[in-house]
Amino acid sequence: MSASPVKKPTQVLRPPRRNGWVAAGAGAAVGLLGGMIGLGGAEFRLPLLIGLFGFLALQAVILNKAMSLLVVATALPARLIAVPLDQITPHWPIIVNLLAGSLLGAYLGATWATRMRSRTLYRVLAALLILIAAALLATHLGHVQPAGLDGPAQVIAGILAGAAIGVVAALMGVAGGELLIPTIVLLYSADIKVAGSLSLAVSLPTMLVAFARYSQDKSFTVLGHNRSFLLAMATGSVIGTVAGGALLGVVPTQVLVPLLAALLIISARKVWQHG
Repeated sequence: MSASPVKKPTQVLRPPRRNGWVAAGAGAAVGLLGGMIGLGGAEFRLPLLIGLFGFLALQAVILNKAMSLLVVATALPARLIAVPLDQITPHWPIIVNLLAGSLLGAYLGATWATRMRSRTLYRVLAALLILIAAALLATHLGHVQPAGLDGPAQVIAGILAGAAIGVVAALMGVAGGELLIPTIVLLYSADIKVAGSLSLAVSLPTMLVAFARYSQDKSFTVLGHNRSFLLAMATGSVIGTVAGGALLGVVPTQVLVPLLAALLIISARKVWQHG
């Protein structure tokens, strides 16, 4: 009788280490990068959650959304120092117009994310990272000119733009400032600094809607299971964003933005390969 084949021991794949200090350092790094161009850095944090820390696509989106909420909530008071409230309140119709679309878009985006196959979600995230890279290049290196719309046409365009941005922000777990700011300048001819504050006022309720929708999915338990990791990375992100804001303009935009766009494109390729 021939000897039965010897079975090779099964290799056990261990989850990647999610050290708090590494998470804080990674959060600070992406916050610094984002802060140097006036963003929160969530678009750079998402690929790290997937590639470096090994979270599944939907888990990474939910974690990114939770951290984005914390960063935006921290950024709002600081933003009021640079742009006082009396400069923002006259523009409340812009906030209402965009929210009319973004709240619905956020709910739909979060719903689609929870229902997508994991492979499909990876591919969608990769495509959206490339979209953000293009938006960065167009916003910071191009010249965004007002579209000259007014009346009903402006209102309809605002609702449609808000809905699209709400979907993207929910799918990626980001605040959406990289899309909101040029939209506000383009549709409403707002000053770029005022547009940054208005984008935060739109982002916060939009993110809360998406977060509430994600809370109904079983993947939402990732927050409870990784509470220490979440707090460490969020703290690092806040510190990095503040530091990046202080360094705003130190590195020339013509150098920094193409590098960040290239980083997003490389990240998109990695995320696509996860699918």
